[in-house]
Amino acid sequence: MASGLVALLDDVAGIAKIAAASLDDMAGAAGKASSKAVGVVVDDAAVTPGYAMGFTPDRELPIVWKIALGSLRNKFLLLLPGALALSAFAPWGVTPLLMIGGAYLCYEAAEKVVEVFVEHDPGDDVDELALNSEQLEDEKVAGAIRTDLILSAEIMAIALANVADQTLWVQAGALAVVALAITAGVYGVVGLIVKMDDIGLHLAGRKTAAIRVLGRGLVQAMPVVLHALSGIGTAAMLWVGGGIIVHGLEHFGVETVPHWVEAARIFAGKAPLVGPITAWAAGAMASAVVGGVVGAALVPFGRLLHKKH
Repeated sequence: MASGLVALLDDVAGIAKIAAASLDDMAGAAGKASSKAVGVVVDDAAVTPGYAMGFTPDRELPIVWKIALGSLRNKFLLLLPGALALSAFAPWGVTPLLMIGGAYLCYEAAEKVVEVFVEHDPGDDVDELALNSEQLEDEKVAGAIRTDLILSAEIMAIALANVADQTLWVQAGALAVVALAITAGVYGVVGLIVKMDDIGLHLAGRKTAAIRVLGRGLVQAMPVVLHALSGIGTAAMLWVGGGIIVHGLEHFGVETVPHWVEAARIFAGKAPLVGPITAWAAGAMASAVVGGVVGAALVPFGRLLHKKH
């Protein structure tokens, strides 16, 4: 009996060691994968605050919370199992799906640019006014979750590419950790951004003069910051979407556009001292140009579909 118990305890200890090693593998893989996805995370954080703008202060955080829950559903119910299934059974399908998502991001960004420079359709205002506040909120949240789906797909694809040599369980664990950490980080920052003006108002009412000055500064700065984030978000969608398409073309052996982007990056990288920074900026700008061309080509089709519905 004693020897049987000792053997059982040895087995339990062995299983615990294997589990601990797997957890270490998952943690290491998740850290590596997260670091590679930082660029897309920044884009996600820049894009999302715009969807919570225009509502009363009491609705801002609930809207962010709804979008965050939608983001988690995107990642855990669709993207994580989908990524693992594609990796296992149809790895050839990952790149085309990402390119379709990238094209959608380009379209969304190009549509925003067109709205700035082309005469606004009064019918859109009438349609929006016809919605009550709850319907408008639901529409904004749905739009944010659709955009998040594309950005999250890119994050998960980058993460998966960096753990492709691991076992299926380590891949699944690493992707789950990445999904939770990035969602918490992005929407924590977004919540802070959209409530920064309220924080400023609170500080402006404090007794200390320096804190009051800081509070008033935050209140005055937030409209500028939110407007800038809207522009950054649009540019980010072009950059990310264009980058996805460039990588997809390279994957399929269509080298002309990827070579042009790489040439811009190499040329800019020759700058003394700041070469890595200028190389990154040039690559991002070149990818954004590609995204702008693709998005502009898709806008007429998108508007035609919108009119039909």
